[in-house]
Amino acid sequence: MAIARSTLGAWVGMCGVQLQPLVDALKGEILSHAVLHADETPVAMLKPGNGKTHRAYLWTYAPGAFEDLKAVVYDFCESRAGAHARSFLGDWQGTLVCDDYVAYKPLFTQGIQEAGCMAHARRHFFELHVNHQSQIAAQALHYIAQLYEIEREVKSLCADERQRIRQARSKPLADALHQWMVLQRSQILDGSATAKALDYSLRRWGALMRFLDDGQLPIDNNWVENQIRPVAVGRSNWLFAGSLRAGQRAAAIMSLIQSARLNGHDPYAYLKDVLTRLPTQKNSHISELLPHRWKPAQP
Repeated sequence: MAIARSTLGAWVGMCGVQLQPLVDALKGEILSHAVLHADETPVAMLKPGNGKTHRAYLWTYAPGAFEDLKAVVYDFCESRAGAHARSFLGDWQGTLVCDDYVAYKPLFTQGIQEAGCMAHARRHFFELHVNHQSQIAAQALHYIAQLYEIEREVKSLCADERQRIRQARSKPLADALHQWMVLQRSQILDGSATAKALDYSLRRWGALMRFLDDGQLPIDNNWVENQIRPVAVGRSNWLFAGSLRAGQRAAAIMSLIQSARLNGHDPYAYLKDVLTRLPTQKNSHISELLPHRWKPAQP
């Protein structure tokens, strides 16, 4: 159900301070998981004083696609600097599924393990095939399609069984793909579009193949990218954030709305109930109001 902009704005204005502990609790539960997704998307923010906007970013974090917890937290920041990811994650240690953006790289020298996104690797070959009808790209896409076909088969299995099948079927296929890529790259001049597509995968091969050794890891970062899509749609309606504080407040509301949707709740009903109960909810029981635990108040 869509939430009227005026109604939601009134709720946020009146209850923003009360909502933050709930979002902080949701963040804490996300950071208790060993596998996380991360991504970021630009959002215009009004600069104070001159009435112009500049590019801020909404960072998005979610538990791994195979984790039991279905939740997402958006973190509105003034830039795309890696310091924002480090600040959000704090002392968290685990495996982070992300793209090749340079801001994440320092995290992988501080106890966090990197898992790459096969969808990004595939995208390079898809664009190469569309733009140049490349036979090399077509063959790479064929290999990758086979990996994804296996992933569709093992999606609903437990982690141990998923890993066993990946080792038996996906790993030989991945080894063949890697050997083929190395051979093709040795025959292509530097700087070409084909070389760049191959280099992206070869440079990140270890991270891209990490899912083969851990049944709890997904093959790509699509899960969190799907959580960014509602933001991209909304951006065309609200256009920009009026300030850093306004962006952070909107990120808090969007975190709760999207997490409610992921758990099958009507966001309007969820927010209306939670905002009514928050003022009298004990801090020690605030987790009961998180979207994945919420039950409507009994009349």
